[in-house]
Amino acid sequence: MRIISSLVVLFTTQAALAFPLADQHTRSMSVPEHMTADFDFEGIVQLSNCSGSLIRLENTLDTDQALVLTNGHCLENGFPAPGTNVYRQASRRRFTLMNAAGDEVGTLTANRIEYGTMTGTDMSIYRLNETYAGIKARFQVRPLMLSSQHPTVNTEIEVVSGYWSRGFRCSIESFVYRLVEDSFTMNDSIRYSRPGCEVFGGTSGSPIIHKLTREVIGVNNTGNESGRRCTMNNPCEINEEGKVEAIKGYSYGQQTYRVYSCLNANREIDLTIPGCTLQ
Repeated sequence: MRIISSLVVLFTTQAALAFPLADQHTRSMSVPEHMTADFDFEGIVQLSNCSGSLIRLENTLDTDQALVLTNGHCLENGFPAPGTNVYRQASRRRFTLMNAAGDEVGTLTANRIEYGTMTGTDMSIYRLNETYAGIKARFQVRPLMLSSQHPTVNTEIEVVSGYWSRGFRCSIESFVYRLVEDSFTMNDSIRYSRPGCEVFGGTSGSPIIHKLTREVIGVNNTGNESGRRCTMNNPCEINEEGKVEAIKGYSYGQQTYRVYSCLNANREIDLTIPGCTLQ
């Protein structure tokens, strides 16, 4: 979770992968050759410090207020402490919406953080002022569907960054029983295959998209930068027997299907529902 933004100097003791290299002007600099522009950007959003996506749940209505998915470490007020979450907190966060061609077509505004955490996962979901129908009518942009199913190994994926207007292609190599980075622990994380998805600053919060169905199956969040074990910017893998392994260049994302275990009758995230697996 690499911190590399002047916007978050106060949080240098708890850095994160997602943040951009300096400021908004860095998006005009050249990007690595392994990133390409030949992606469908419909529903992708840019944040001030991260990437994200306009998402829709399987049972939502056109008249429901729309949702944006990004990382917990991309929240505007800094990192949620280990063992905590941000839940139904007011927000005025703004997001730049992109169309299929990657053009910036307008701005969306949040009114609430539905849920955000760095415990067990690294995910945040914002509720917008705008409805799905309103966004479609105004911008001719459709959301990405959030999958309710656990993904599978070898699934071909795309990690699409709104911050960089570029993306990566690879596959799911494996699932990591426990991923530890400094004081943060994530469960059942997605490890990407290589080459293809060597993510870096500014890409955090990017949706992990099933290449064939275009459903969102996870959210990109971190990678091992220097080969160190279990430190900030250097997550380590811990298996069920307790074996610890850290390999430089491995990159990871977090699954998002658990959201469906926590929906109430109004199609809202409700952490009090029996069986809810979000923490």
